Amino acid sequence: MPQCQRGTYSSANTAALHRLGIILDELACALASCLVPARRHGTTLALQAVRSLPASSIVVLLAALLAIVAVPARPLWAESEARYAERRSAMVRAIVEDAIATASYTGKSGFDARVMAQIGTVPRHHFVRVEDVTDAYANRPLRIGYGQTISQPYIVALMTDLLGIEANDVVFELGTGSGYQAAVLSGLVAEVYTVEIVPELAAQAAERLTRLGYSNVTAWHGDGYYGWPEKGPFDAIVVTAAASHVPPPLIAQLKPGGRMVIPVGPAFLVQQLMLIEKTPEGDIISYQILPVKFVPLTGKN
Repeated sequence: MPQCQRGTYSSANTAALHRLGIILDELACALASCLVPARRHGTTLALQAVRSLPASSIVVLLAALLAIVAVPARPLWAESEARYAERRSAMVRAIVEDAIATASYTGKSGFDARVMAQIGTVPRHHFVRVEDVTDAYANRPLRIGYGQTISQPYIVALMTDLLGIEANDVVFELGTGSGYQAAVLSGLVAEVYTVEIVPELAAQAAERLTRLGYSNVTAWHGDGYYGWPEKGPFDAIVVTAAASHVPPPLIAQLKPGGRMVIPVGPAFLVQQLMLIEKTPEGDIISYQILPVKFVPLTGKN
């Protein structure tokens, strides 16, 4: 019986292909008996030979075509979901280890259980390039094209945890990228508004988030430095690219009592992950959390 590549076809597909192989063998024999004499005389005689096939051969041909149609097309990753779930679990364990290792910086030896559960649910392999799918659950950043990256899972978990978000919150994200951070936020809050300045990435992320069912995420192409005033103020704001300073429009759109997490520092050098809190009275308090390295924030400012 012909063997199928693991993760590509189900056992039902294998059986169907086996039947198809038998039918095609019969078809090959029927064609050979008609076409071999015509080989020396070119295409015209070959076509005539095909037209003169006996009815039994035509039936075999039709059966072969029906068998091909009957084989269900399944995505390459269809039988890999269980393995991806195992990889996600391993990724979560790596994040737990990193949280313990960086506790002296963050003051946290672990992250909120809701955040970790969501990290363990979102299929990161759908948010990376095809050529990077095998590395989707490695605890490191990956390139997504156009000079941008998808953040290290540990950093996504840390930033999400620092926001201190609740189920009814409305969150703004500057820097959609592939949409992974927005997908993580989606399962934790009421609404997510996310802006990406690279038009190609913005379009891809919007399509991906919609296709994967993240219906409470609204993605938009634009310069996120200015926030999204029509949708604010926000309970929390997360910035996924390094800024030279904290954008004043984002401070203005942060609710009293709200939190912002943003990497601040020079481009392509070590930056500081900052936690910005706006008190109920409107005062701003900032904390340095951890040295990080993000791609730079782009735009007019």
